[in-house]
Amino acid sequence: MNVFLEVLLVIFSVGLIVIVLLQEGKSAGLAGAISGGAEHLFGKKKARGMELVLERTTVILAAGFFIMAIVVAIFAK
Repeated sequence: MNVFLEVLLVIFSVGLIVIVLLQEGKSAGLAGAISGGAEHLFGKKKARGMELVLERTTVILAAGFFIMAIVVAIFAK
């Protein structure tokens, strides 16, 4: 059981790394973080198409990763 959970955790972590690397950069350094961050925060630029799929997949994989990390830590005791 513990080995299965650890393998599942590795799958979630590798999937999360791949999805994050597939996404486009949102800013151009510090200047983009100051000026462009507010536009993204208040929703002026909505994600569409593949970008939306990547964002939602990132959220799902990140949540799965955190849940699996907690479950593996609990069962490791």
